[in-house]
Amino acid sequence: MKAAVLMIAVLLGSMSVAQQAEQKPETPAANPADVKSIDSIVSAIYDAISGPAGQKRDWNRFRSLFWAGARLIPLAKPPAKTGYAARLLSVEDYVSRTEPLFAKEGIYESAVANRVDQWAQIAQVFSTYELRHARGEKPFARGINSIQLFNDGRRWWVLNILWLNESEQNPLPERMLRPPGGKP
Repeated sequence: MKAAVLMIAVLLGSMSVAQQAEQKPETPAANPADVKSIDSIVSAIYDAISGPAGQKRDWNRFRSLFWAGARLIPLAKPPAKTGYAARLLSVEDYVSRTEPLFAKEGIYESAVANRVDQWAQIAQVFSTYELRHARGEKPFARGINSIQLFNDGRRWWVLNILWLNESEQNPLPERMLRPPGGKP
């Protein structure tokens, strides 16, 4: 009896995965150059959100990089609390949250070093970033984006981005400030 229940659970689970895999993401069409490789999609993320104060970002380009239901997840230490909290944002939540900031401030986010782990159709990128208000300025913040990606056989998609800004309690380690195998 237990074996029959387990078999049914496995079959239902695999049917659910197959149905989800067939769903077409509701996103704008991507520029093929943005999604052809892991490096290109990570670069496109940074490029899509970077620009001077008041410049409207190409949000359709940004949206085109993400699978439907993808999450952007900033970690933060709430004031006067111990530990960290994660805020789960949809792509639309991220757009509406950052658009007013980008209207007032220039934001240029760029990768310092990317550490990529890939197996088959999945990839994880630890991307050390710097934030500037203008190109050529000293960074005002740094941190790490943990980017989960998958390839559906035609292109790369972002499933999640989890990030944490550097702080006194969590300084970036030297090894994350250079590409793997790079010299200090």
